[in-house]
This record gives sequence, structure tokens and C-alpha cells, in this order.
Amino acid sequence: MLKAFLVDDEPLARDELKYLLLRTKAVEVVGEASSVEEAAEQIGSLVPDLVFLDIELAEDSGLMLAEQLRSVDPAPAIIFATAYDEYALQAFELNAVDYILKPFDETRLQKTLEKITRLRTIGANETVSPHESPKLAADQIGKLAIMAEERIILVDISSIIFIGSTEGKTLIKTTAAEYKITESLVTLEKKLNNSSFVRVHRSYLVNVNEISEIEPWFNSTYNLIMKDGSKVPVSRTYVKDLKQLLGF
Repeated sequence: MLKAFLVDDEPLARDELKYLLLRTKAVEVVGEASSVEEAAEQIGSLVPDLVFLDIELAEDSGLMLAEQLRSVDPAPAIIFATAYDEYALQAFELNAVDYILKPFDETRLQKTLEKITRLRTIGANETVSPHESPKLAADQIGKLAIMAEERIILVDISSIIFIGSTEGKTLIKTTAAEYKITESLVTLEKKLNNSSFVRVHRSYLVNVNEISEIEPWFNSTYNLIMKDGSKVPVSRTYVKDLKQLLGF
């Protein structure tokens, strides 16, 4: 049976989650806490398999506790259980196993437990915890994790045509779909470092493999005509770098 620890500053939310977990008959709730400090003290001695962690606590951030727990041996599986969807990408970067939203759904929770069971099985077969697997950059695995419509979606990097910043959102245009996310262009640029993406404008990154034509524009600027017909502007600031890269 899995041992779980709950961290939430709302007693009713803890009670609801505890009730749903006990109904599965696969989980024993070994402890609860309302703050990071209280949780850190208990988790060290109770050694739970799972920690269900809220993010916005009264005086703390659950993200801070998740970072601390990465150094615990053995490290518990982290499941963020929160009312806020905007932290999902940060959770992913902290090796969270899952991210579930309030109000809790019993079917969704069951899927989380099934996922954890699969990971533990894989970890046992490989004699290594999933938390100990090497961290790979997005370009190394060919996937970019984004949060869209309350889901973490893994986008094939090679399918991305361009990434642009517009109206306070970041638009990711792929060969199959478009996604509007809250993550900044600067953050995505860092994740895509050493890949086929280059910045051509303060608001645009483009996949050079998707450029089909370079169109001269006014005042020594250019437009990039992408394979899907999209036009992306190249500002004067980035013209020199683009010329050196593509040799025109």
C-alpha cells in the first residue's frame, strides 16, 4: 500500500483529498501539514511514497518544498494538488509526477495513482528511482512541454514553425495546431537553446528548417515566408545574425 502525505493550508481540501484516497484502498495517509516547515519536519521521519502538495499556501510556496524534497533519499513522488493551473510547467521542471486541479475528481485521482504504480514498477525493474533519471534539455529529447487547456502537452520541437509573443500571451504555431500559453518567449528560448530556433525579432523565434523564402522589406528589414505560408518579421537588430547564419 502506498503511503501518502498531504500538504494544504485548507483543512477541508485535505479532508476531501484524504477521503478520496482512502476510497481507492491503495493509499494510506500517514500525515498532513498546512505549511512547508511543518511538512518538511514530518516527511523526513515518516518517509511517505507520495506527497500531495498545494502550491499557494498561506505563508509559503509548495514549489519551495518540492525543490527541497528532490534532495531527500528516498525522494517521494510529488503530485501538485492545487486550484491554480499556471504553475504546471514549473511543476514539470521539478520532476512532479502529476498535477491535479481542485475540485478533485475521483477518476482523475485514480489515473494519477495508476501512473505512480507504473513508474514505481519501472523504477524497481531498473533499480533506480524515476527521480534519479538524468535531466535532459528539451532539444535533447525532441519534445517541448507546454501547459495548454489545463493539460501538459508534449510538442514535437521539429513540428514548431515559429513562436511569437502577442497580446500578453505566447503563441506556438506548429504544423498541426496553435497553442497560446503564459510562459514567456525568453523562457522558451532558453529551453530551445542549441536547437534549430533563432530569434529574428523581439517578439519572434523561428524554426530555420521551416523557412521557405526571405522577402526583403522596407528600411533594411525582411519578412520570413514559412513553409505553411505564415509571415514572420525580421527586425533590423537581428538581420546581421540571420545573414551570417543563412549566408545571404
